[in-house]
Amino acid sequence: MNYAIAILIGTLAGLHTSTWGMYKDAPHEGFTWPKYFRSTIVSTILGGAAYYFVRWDLVHDAGARFVYWGLIYCLERAATEFWKYFIREEDQSKYFIPMQFGMFGKPMKDAKKRIAIGLVVAAACCGVFFAIRALEHSWGSRMPMWLVVITIGSFFGWISAFGGAWKDAPIEGFETFKFFRSPAVAASWAFVVSQFTSSWTIIAIAAEGFTVASIETYKTFGFPNKPRGKFAGKPILHPEYLERRRAFVPLYVGIWLLVLGHLALGLFA
Repeated sequence: MNYAIAILIGTLAGLHTSTWGMYKDAPHEGFTWPKYFRSTIVSTILGGAAYYFVRWDLVHDAGARFVYWGLIYCLERAATEFWKYFIREEDQSKYFIPMQFGMFGKPMKDAKKRIAIGLVVAAACCGVFFAIRALEHSWGSRMPMWLVVITIGSFFGWISAFGGAWKDAPIEGFETFKFFRSPAVAASWAFVVSQFTSSWTIIAIAAEGFTVASIETYKTFGFPNKPRGKFAGKPILHPEYLERRRAFVPLYVGIWLLVLGHLALGLFA
């Protein structure tokens, strides 16, 4: 039963990502079911695979289910964005801000070099993961949780901030609020996650998952008529999806309510 719940949580995390991705992109790129379910499939697979490493009681522990959702959310985003940024070959002219790794806003056309850089980045992120574990093993009993939340809990938010600045700043300029937003939100979510686990790595990863989910919700649904940065100034080629995409909003809201309901159960039940 735990394994089935882990897979279900992965599916819900993926549907959440699939929906905000479709909502912002469909008016510009059109809609296809395979593309919509891409994140859902990846997240479902990760939901099942990750359970073999954590082995949490997902049947009886609402807080564990809440944290697991954030954990899988982050892992799916990392895997999918790595593929899109370093491996996928795609015409970048349709974007205002290129979605492929490059230097100073210009996509790197040499695929071998781009993938090699991506592998170095992936290795560095794995190194960070093991460094956090080693630091926790050495200092876990001596470091107060509030300091863990501010430093370790916001760490992947800082990685996201620097990565976003590397991609966006050469095109649209550096925005101070935008740069510090991810680490600040990550630290806030880390405080919430720390109510259910003391594992530094879980706090850091799950907090980043919730950070992406909340910031993307804010950007996508808080400003529904404002084109995302990557499509700024680009024409809306599929205006029919400005209306059709609204049919997915109840699913998106329902998943958020379910997640926050588990948070409340974990804190107060």
